[in-house]
Amino acid sequence: MKIKHVVIVVSVIGLVIFYYFINPKEVNFLPKCPLYSVTGFYCPGCGSQRATHHLLNFNIFGVLQQNVLYLISLLILGYHFVVTGINSLFKKNIYNYVYHPKTPLIILAIIVVFWILRNIPIYPFNLLAPN
Repeated sequence: MKIKHVVIVVSVIGLVIFYYFINPKEVNFLPKCPLYSVTGFYCPGCGSQRATHHLLNFNIFGVLQQNVLYLISLLILGYHFVVTGINSLFKKNIYNYVYHPKTPLIILAIIVVFWILRNIPIYPFNLLAPN
């Protein structure tokens, strides 16, 4: 294994341990969203640090409260890795819809709609804003 791979693996393990124990809501030294800091609008990624902490502590409801799109993106990544793994391990040819030509457009549309809806300050849209 190359030194670069070792550094990446150690860094990922370090971040996992860090976010497992540190709740970003309770500390002030982690970076804040620059878009929210400047404009007051939530970006599609706002709440992802807190969602990571909740996910590592098996609090799925906490993940959903912080960023619904975060969980959806993890499910899409999981689907991609499962299909890719099955295809390579079992020499299958299952079609991976992540590579469909329209997938990026659909994902972009979902992100933009989510971004707009989570900034509408009335119920039920305000439920999409991070806590």
